Amino acid sequence: MTWEEAVEWLRGQPEQQVLVRACYFDDPLGEAAERFWNSEEWKAIAALLPPASGRALDMGAGRGISSYALARDGWQVTALEPDPSNLVGAGAIRMLSQATGYPIEIAAEYSERLPFADATFDVVNCRQVLHHARDLQQTCREIFRVLKPGGVVVATREHVLTRRADLNTFLQQHALHKFYGGENAFLLSEYLDAMRSAGLRVDNVMAPLDSPINYFPMTTDQHFLYCTRPVADKIGRPVTNALFDRRHPLGRFLFSRLVAAINARDNTPGRLYSFLAVRPTDGNI
Repeated sequence: MTWEEAVEWLRGQPEQQVLVRACYFDDPLGEAAERFWNSEEWKAIAALLPPASGRALDMGAGRGISSYALARDGWQVTALEPDPSNLVGAGAIRMLSQATGYPIEIAAEYSERLPFADATFDVVNCRQVLHHARDLQQTCREIFRVLKPGGVVVATREHVLTRRADLNTFLQQHALHKFYGGENAFLLSEYLDAMRSAGLRVDNVMAPLDSPINYFPMTTDQHFLYCTRPVADKIGRPVTNALFDRRHPLGRFLFSRLVAAINARDNTPGRLYSFLAVRPTDGNI
């Protein structure tokens, strides 16, 4: 199958509708895009970006939900999407822009060869993009090239492996890879090495439970219950809630340490990480 055919198949499965909505594959596309803009995931991404006052590149834009969110926040947006599909590609982005009135330019090219001049963009947004790169090192070099000095790249929801041998396990578990064969994952060190060797300064590495970016569609409340469940099973929910009370500095600190401990033990093949990196203004990484 093509990617479009795989998504169309998924949309037709009654038992998969929760996943369809979680992936924003549902229609009307404008309503799905608005739901993404209102999501905890996007709010966490937007908090990492500078004030909206320049040009943003949305790489691997897919249906355009991130492009829409960037445009809605005030960015001048270019969507990079080589797939012409009206369901999952440039055609969908074009229709979304027309339906909502938010202007989105579209460029049909791959990440390894960006059709833009040096230092064009203030922001490069990559949502579930880097793990699809045919050449991760070259993709990161191109991101560095098109970013302005001081510009920001946010790469979110990237699949991470502990060992390369785990890749096949991840691919077998993926809901759609068996149909279209387009998924991949890298070691955490491979993502970091690719960004740093390109000249980017990595300022933030977010593990699976560090941010709503990675654990969405789980809500913040669900995330709290998930992380504290092992403790609650031993000492009870009321005591646990008091111990990790996020309204108080000590509770926030203890909860952050608990999350860090859970992240450290997580070796799930394909778990999600996100990254914030900057093109330095002085050449220092």
